[in-house]
Amino acid sequence: METGWILPDLSSEVTRGFWDGCAAGELRIQTCGSCGAMRMPPRPMCPACRSVARDWKTVSGEGRIWSFVVAHPPLLPAYAEIAPYPVVTVALAEDPTIRIVGGLVGGPNLTADGVDPATIEIGDPVRVVFAQIEDVTVPRWTGPKWA
Repeated sequence: METGWILPDLSSEVTRGFWDGCAAGELRIQTCGSCGAMRMPPRPMCPACRSVARDWKTVSGEGRIWSFVVAHPPLLPAYAEIAPYPVVTVALAEDPTIRIVGGLVGGPNLTADGVDPATIEIGDPVRVVFAQIEDVTVPRWTGPKWA
């Protein structure tokens, strides 16, 4: 099915735990089954100890904005329809070296138009929320400023 959205491959053994967690409403981070190091993005081998053993840890879904951009057209058609929209990189509370990118949403409907880009600041606290795009549940972020 052609939609214009760039969506992940849900069948990948390496990333399946992350996407299964999102579908369940949980933010799961891949951890090494040997040394316990958390890693993002998920990968087949631990960069710390080179083990191929892996587990998935459910984290709080809380963090702080580490960086952000506001996407403006020209974009792919599916994205241009919602532009301009803020995209944040979030440093997780459990390990600030683990960072996840996602849209910043707010307001009663948790949409990008619920966020005034002028209100976004590095260090703002955020929490994960999940949105369904076709058959994929993706993490997005919101915070007290945009409620």
